[in-house]
Amino acid sequence: MVDLELRHLRTLAAIAEEGTFGRAADRLGYTQSSVSQQIAALEKAVGGAVFDRPGGPRPVRITPLGEVVLAHGRDLLTRAERLTDAVERFRAGAGRIDIGTFQGATTVILPAVIRGLLAEHPGCDVRLHEVGPEDPQLGELDLLFHYARIDGDVEHAELFDEPYLLVAGAGTFPAGPVAVPRLDDAPLVAWPANQHQRWLERELVAAGARPRIVFRTTGHDTIVAMVRAGIGSAVLPWLALHGSDAWSDDRLTIHPLRPAPASTWYLYWPAGRTRSPLATRAIELARAGAEELAGQL
Repeated sequence: MVDLELRHLRTLAAIAEEGTFGRAADRLGYTQSSVSQQIAALEKAVGGAVFDRPGGPRPVRITPLGEVVLAHGRDLLTRAERLTDAVERFRAGAGRIDIGTFQGATTVILPAVIRGLLAEHPGCDVRLHEVGPEDPQLGELDLLFHYARIDGDVEHAELFDEPYLLVAGAGTFPAGPVAVPRLDDAPLVAWPANQHQRWLERELVAAGARPRIVFRTTGHDTIVAMVRAGIGSAVLPWLALHGSDAWSDDRLTIHPLRPAPASTWYLYWPAGRTRSPLATRAIELARAGAEELAGQL
């Protein structure tokens, strides 16, 4: 059966429906001799005749073996049509894409990426996976947004460098940029001491400040609420404040830092793995969104 081909089954079905080799040849766009050769190859593969041929103008008659082959052959042809349709839809951007993300990317870059993918390919299946700051892994993901460098067999694009800003209670610091050493021993609300927060605090120490952490909590909104309450200041990434009401809150002031810690955002994908059209398009949309954000910086 390894020599059986879908075109043989398609020819078998056409002859059974048309009644003669000649009409089947006209329907399929083959010569009659080509149709005869295909049926001969089919009969060799299945080990017996699939048609009784009375000769002359009389229609051929399918044999009992031919009935068995035709019944299963039609199922195979239907599956082949579904496969063809699935491949065509995949090439057109349908299918599934798994994207790893973190809070900042989920808030400010991914919405535009997802809107673009769904607008261009309404049938696509987009699945998001939250990836924490500790030891991010690409695994079976198609794409991964992250601010840490990932080792291994991956490729990446640098999206942009995100600066950190100082959020303080109104009147705590003069308007304008604040030198990092001014934060030495200053009360600070911060994230829990995960890998990225430890990096930030090392950056502050290297620039001359060892702030006094008075509260650690998760969530940028929670941290800003604590600053608003007056417990201390906070150093947060620019995108954590992007579009928030903190800029217009008269109880808060937002300052650039000098020197400003900055974190690079990366987009990763597996090296050596053929990307789907969806993944390729998502990378393009992410780069465009990052360029727009960098312009706002």
